[in-house]
Amino acid sequence: MCGIVGYVGRSEAAPILLDGLRRLEYRGYDSAGVAIVDGDHIGTRKCAGRIASLAKLMSEKPLSGSYGIGHTRWATHGKVTDENAHPHFDASGKIALIHNGVIENYQALKDQLAVDGDDQFTSETDTEVLAHLIGNIYRQLDGKDSKARLVNAVRAALKQVIGTYGIAVLHSDIPDFMVGARRGSPLVLGVGKDENFLASDVGAIVAYTRDAVYLNDFDVVAVERDKFEISSLAGEIGDRQVSKVEFTAEDIKKGDYPHYMLKEIFEQPATVRDAMRGRLSLEECTAKLGGLNMTPAQLREVGRVVLTGCGTALHAAMVGEYLIEQLANVPTEVEYASEFRHRNTPMTPDTLVFAISQSGETADTLGALRESRRKGYRTLGICNNVASTIARESDGGVYMHAGPEIGVAATKSFTSQLVILTLIGLLLGRMRSLSTAEGSRIIEALEALPKQIEEVLKLSDEIKAIAKKYADVNGVLFFGRQFNFPIALEGALKMKEITYLFAEGHPSAELKHGIIALVRPDLPSVFIAPDDGVFSKNVNNIEQVKARKGPIIALTSGNGAKKLKGIANDIIEIPDVPDCVSPILTVIPLQLLAYHLAVELGRDVDKPRNLAKSVTVE
Repeated sequence: MCGIVGYVGRSEAAPILLDGLRRLEYRGYDSAGVAIVDGDHIGTRKCAGRIASLAKLMSEKPLSGSYGIGHTRWATHGKVTDENAHPHFDASGKIALIHNGVIENYQALKDQLAVDGDDQFTSETDTEVLAHLIGNIYRQLDGKDSKARLVNAVRAALKQVIGTYGIAVLHSDIPDFMVGARRGSPLVLGVGKDENFLASDVGAIVAYTRDAVYLNDFDVVAVERDKFEISSLAGEIGDRQVSKVEFTAEDIKKGDYPHYMLKEIFEQPATVRDAMRGRLSLEECTAKLGGLNMTPAQLREVGRVVLTGCGTALHAAMVGEYLIEQLANVPTEVEYASEFRHRNTPMTPDTLVFAISQSGETADTLGALRESRRKGYRTLGICNNVASTIARESDGGVYMHAGPEIGVAATKSFTSQLVILTLIGLLLGRMRSLSTAEGSRIIEALEALPKQIEEVLKLSDEIKAIAKKYADVNGVLFFGRQFNFPIALEGALKMKEITYLFAEGHPSAELKHGIIALVRPDLPSVFIAPDDGVFSKNVNNIEQVKARKGPIIALTSGNGAKKLKGIANDIIEIPDVPDCVSPILTVIPLQLLAYHLAVELGRDVDKPRNLAKSVTVE
């Protein structure tokens, strides 16, 4: 969601802040701004629109100074306007604040400020209320140590806040000093030489330092050029480990690709390989997942699995349900993370919960994880950031090793999640009734995937031609069965996210139960119909759509292409693989179809409207 960058050092802050904000563009935003202290004055520039607009404004009206804060806003409270863009100030104009999150009780705080005589607000945001609250408390505190006063003012204000926040605060009268705090919204401290940073995502600062401290909820950090101090909201001083960031600035560049999304689609042979690297035991025909932090005896006692996530991660969980039930015969359910903690889901003591999130910071998924642990269930994470909140708060888990994913539409993270869920199914299955022959067959299929994905990627130009053919349609239907029903949902989601076209995914067998009413000549249907045990059933559904003049794009394998010739308008043929790994292959042509159609329509592929990469507020 919103992006935060802060800098205290000896260099000019403006170019560092702008560079950091550009690196955070993928998170989604609708306005941006910076505040930089020069002497005893805070200069600010902010505007609705893209970072390019802010950069243009700053080139026309430069700011000088060696410490400051920058922000990209994704609107929650208040319209998308220059006035509502961050930073926001207190009543004195001396304290500047940027904020990611939602202050749920901002109206009550605002009303109390008005009673106290502070009722002059220039924006519609909840953030400005927090800035005024901190300013009022700061002016009321005694003490000559202005740094301690500002930290204490931040603490006192946040104790009154209901909601989530990741904030950075500075004061024009306190040179080379910045305060950060977090609850529910990520914040990382970058540790440099004679300079330190704050950011909502380490990718914003990795070009300047790879030493980072990942703050916990209720941490407050006082940041200076050559030192920092982390304390709790209660004022207790704490130590935090400085971690080495695993990726470099080069890893988050597009290279020769026109978009991050295309780059990440083409990285999938490597990311799928990395997701299984060192995790397959050929001798025992099983998977090795030490990060689960569970003994073989504990794993055998698992009587039920619950998978939870949001968006693409939820679709991975749906595939996971098929995988774990088929391979391990363990009852498995999928829960929307956004609903999990708001309803009383019946669970037994032998339930194992997996929280799935690419970023490891998804607010709803983190809430589900905390609710599960609060009720005493062992809860594991599947995420892509080893230092994320979900990774740190779970009882164990599996790291995806997919590398930074910048494109808002998840691609490589999805296939990595599918690999990991297959490994989990294999591990649980081999502890139960899955034979060594079946285990060996699955391992063989997994190891063959990288080369098979390379073959699928060679179809990109063919899929591009199909996308051009359908560039004037108003929507797309997606159909699949069994393991590939969730892939129909994921294909529709990718189409919605980056083309803005109407798209729906359905089980193929549900066609006659209402969906067939939508079929018409200008609404193509994508059928995921590999040559498997339900292929003939899929063909029957395809025939019914064709009879009603609905265009058909068929994704198939094996002898499916021959059988569908003359029936489907367009055929995309992929390698033939076992059912349990087919979703890892079938989703890739759908990613490419959405991508090429979005490009054909002139969409902003990496930064689709209204969307954020990591949803860190509800």
